[in-house]
Amino acid sequence: MPVISVLIADDQTLFREGVARLLDGVEGIRVVGLAENGERAVELARAQRPDVVLMDIAMPKLDGIAATRAIRDERPETRILILTIYDSDHYLLQGLQAGANGYILKDTTREELVRAIQAVHAGDSLLGPVVAKQLLGVFRRLAGEGARPAADDGLTEREVEVLRLVAAGRSSKEIGLMLDVSDKTVRNHVSNIYHKLHIHDRAQAVLYAVRKGLVQI
Repeated sequence: MPVISVLIADDQTLFREGVARLLDGVEGIRVVGLAENGERAVELARAQRPDVVLMDIAMPKLDGIAATRAIRDERPETRILILTIYDSDHYLLQGLQAGANGYILKDTTREELVRAIQAVHAGDSLLGPVVAKQLLGVFRRLAGEGARPAADDGLTEREVEVLRLVAAGRSSKEIGLMLDVSDKTVRNHVSNIYHKLHIHDRAQAVLYAVRKGLVQI
């Protein structure tokens, strides 16, 4: 198994170092840097080339949203997982628009954090269950219309099933276990869904699912 290199960006020393200690004990994950602000996070991402950055939002010098955008502009291959106390619609949408690949809250468990890191590293766009439900609410309001019956749009029954689970915040691994198929098969389904619907990320998939009445809040 390839080792996932992780950079932790958080302005709270105790939290930053505590997460580093937790991850240092996990096989297949290696912490390669600690950043106390967004500016330092960008510098370390440039120097260390981490696979995944755990990014706080409220930080001095450069906040996590701006740092996410800067890192994604310089290194699009680096995956950004926002790890924050903020569950507001404002920060959630800003984070996704800046290019974050995932958004989870700091009250997550160690096991959930490890799975989130592995998921975004594998190419998933991950939202914690609470965040996914909140995003559905945001998109329902943005859509400005009630749910309509799902249109065909060329999706197979299995693709619609996968889309429902994607919109509910499930990772590829979780979807695979629920449907008794491999992670690779799930990712192929997701790729086909994106291609057929002319969308590019999980946020757009959630919006489509809300508009078509495929998910309920």
